[in-house]
Amino acid sequence: MSDRPVKLGLIGAGRIGRLHAEHLANRIPGADLVMVTDVNEAAARECAQAYGIAESGPDYRRILERRDIEGILVCSSTDTHTPIIEDAAAAGKHIFCEKPIDADLSRIDRAVAAVRKAGVILQVGFNRRFDANFQRIRQAIVSGEIGTPHQVHIISRDPAPPPIEYVRRSGGLFLDMTIHDFDMAQFLIGDTIREVYATGGVRVNPAIGEAGDLDTAVVLLKFANGVMGVIENCRQAVYGYDQRVEVFGSGGSIRVDNNYPNTAILSVKESVRRDLPLNFFLERYVESYLVELRAFLASIRNGSPSLVSGEEGRVPVVVAQAAMKSWKENRPVLLTEIG
Repeated sequence: MSDRPVKLGLIGAGRIGRLHAEHLANRIPGADLVMVTDVNEAAARECAQAYGIAESGPDYRRILERRDIEGILVCSSTDTHTPIIEDAAAAGKHIFCEKPIDADLSRIDRAVAAVRKAGVILQVGFNRRFDANFQRIRQAIVSGEIGTPHQVHIISRDPAPPPIEYVRRSGGLFLDMTIHDFDMAQFLIGDTIREVYATGGVRVNPAIGEAGDLDTAVVLLKFANGVMGVIENCRQAVYGYDQRVEVFGSGGSIRVDNNYPNTAILSVKESVRRDLPLNFFLERYVESYLVELRAFLASIRNGSPSLVSGEEGRVPVVVAQAAMKSWKENRPVLLTEIG
């Protein structure tokens, strides 16, 4: 039962879609990826050829029409997520959807309601919850190893900014990048964020500012239980992908540092040094992407609840909108102001 074959369809053959296709095809027992679609038909065809997927095409509705497909992966652009979720729910398909569900809360609510009505599974792709390092921090908090948490500090910096075309349609730094950190903060602390204060600027690329966004930010969080949080983001860290977390509590602290391609430390007369950290999210979080898909398949097979539900996937969008409002109005914003 644990590895019974589950037929799946993939919607979106871009970078993250191809990563999931590779994992489903080669690294996850029992996953049977039988169809891929993308509005760019050539991209769907290339993905199918690369990973031995039997069928491809431009229209995702063909996946929903197939009765043998139990679950779908939504890896298309954010603005298409909620319509696909609603269509998939109506077709009785279980759904894995990349973050964010949508930038609009009313559309998220309609999609989550459709999922609830249909009785299907929706898992949102906040893969960092499944990272072994962050799982260890959560374990330390739940078990009381560090006492009562007082502070959480998250550092998340990319090795290089994305293309300006991407920035313009990304929804902004807080919705595109910091949203992972908002979700991680709540996951680790196990409580809701009550208030956000965000400050930031353009320190990396003036074109990002011209596109109406920022590339460097610090966000202060206040949780309902009194815990205080700090998130630091930047679109460029010249030394690689910078992903660090520390939680400090009444009985101690726990911290995880960057992942490296090796553990070698070179000691010579002039210096002691090591190689740079893993360079981007595809390398740093590769195992977490595997674990989250295994969890999705387990939910389908066992009928167990999603480990990252639609309701949970909605919350970081609320926090992101509060952070944007805070940045624009230069004041703390309560999440109750957003909804």
